[in-house]
Amino acid sequence: MKKISYLLISLILLINISACTGYEPIFSSTNLEFKIADYSISGDKKLGNQIYSKLYNLSQTTKKTSEVKNIYLLINASKNKNATAKDGAGKILGYRINLSITITIQDVMTGNEILNENFSFSSVYKAQDQFSETIKLENQTTQNLINKTYQNLLIKLSEKLL
Repeated sequence: MKKISYLLISLILLINISACTGYEPIFSSTNLEFKIADYSISGDKKLGNQIYSKLYNLSQTTKKTSEVKNIYLLINASKNKNATAKDGAGKILGYRINLSITITIQDVMTGNEILNENFSFSSVYKAQDQFSETIKLENQTTQNLINKTYQNLLIKLSEKLL
């Protein structure tokens, strides 16, 4: 009786595991076939280079077929940091980071504009006791906003290129 129940449980687990093998996300970035022929970054160069490097890495993973679009990429990035709260002595208790990135993508062959989007995100974080911890939290918040921008850019790009 134990052998039959173990066999039955094993069979059910095997069926459940193999049922998920064909999963593919709806907005999969593997279907995007493009190559960055030229690019330009204005505004905050550090933020622009982070977005560019993510897109460049994505373009390197695509299959090299004859259908690959050569694109011109223009990135304009800016970051603002403002104090949100102060105590009675004037010490800053919290900050808000506003990230605004405008991305324009053009087809190199035809000169047609494929995408022209402005991504604007903000996030709030609290000042820490140690200044180095506050800087670390600011960098982490900025990186999270860049990742959010990149994800939304992939969604918009997949709508336009597919």
